[in-house]
Amino acid sequence: MNSETLATPTRSSAESLLARVWRLRGRHANPQLVAGLSILALFLVIGFVLPRFAPVDPAVWNRLPRDLPPSAAHPLGTTSLGQSVFWLLAASIGNSLLIGLGVAVVTTIIGVFMGALIGFVGGITDKVLGVLIDALIAIPTLPILILFAAVFKGAASVTALVIILIAFNWPWPARQVRAMVLSLRERQFIDVARFSGQGTAKIIVREIVPHLLPWAAANLTNTVLVAISLETGLAVIGVSNLNYPTLGTMIYWALQYQAMFLGLWWWIVPPALATIVLFITLFLCSSGFSRTQGGQHA
Repeated sequence: MNSETLATPTRSSAESLLARVWRLRGRHANPQLVAGLSILALFLVIGFVLPRFAPVDPAVWNRLPRDLPPSAAHPLGTTSLGQSVFWLLAASIGNSLLIGLGVAVVTTIIGVFMGALIGFVGGITDKVLGVLIDALIAIPTLPILILFAAVFKGAASVTALVIILIAFNWPWPARQVRAMVLSLRERQFIDVARFSGQGTAKIIVREIVPHLLPWAAANLTNTVLVAISLETGLAVIGVSNLNYPTLGTMIYWALQYQAMFLGLWWWIVPPALATIVLFITLFLCSSGFSRTQGGQHA
């Protein structure tokens, strides 16, 4: 067996994830992933681009006449708080995605590298960090979040909420990555990397992490969904930061002012519908990435 053969797994693992995702010809087509990414791109435009063109700050109350139905001037009407539902919805989508993406990116990075480290090194490191991971997984997240939010009476910063979400979500990917790395470290290309004098950190970054990219993409989109759903749930029951417009806080204020009972359907239906569609979109992305990963190992 020559050096060219031994190097093949490394080059294959370093193949760009984007190239794998957009390999859409013939049997490589993944309509589920394409649909999810297309709708997600639309959400990103609505949430991060559209709010820049808002004539006024949509989060500020009493800027517009109250309870106006949808019209040319106000495409989705106005709220009982004097806000444009259209512009408020765009800002809320962006903020919800920002929370979800912030939690997901940091959680996935920590989980991947912690899981890769303990899985590759093993020994006492695996035992100590493994106990920590299992302990954090055993703690129920939602009651802790509700208790935290209740203590601060809904005035806790969004940053603090994000940090808590990260603290309780990184152990899940770390445990899964550890299991995958236990198998990867027995591969022949890892032995070649060891014999060539590469250190632990270099092997993890250059040889192991590229194999985990499809899984990491699926986990990232799934974690975005989990983070948004937790924040939305906290906001709907009134224990999140209610001054920060998100899909959850938008639904909360609509419920507080009895929008459905007063016939103000345009206030509560858009955020509820956007939340449902966003969850379906993230599920399509997550399952699409999972199928991409499964197709590679087939």
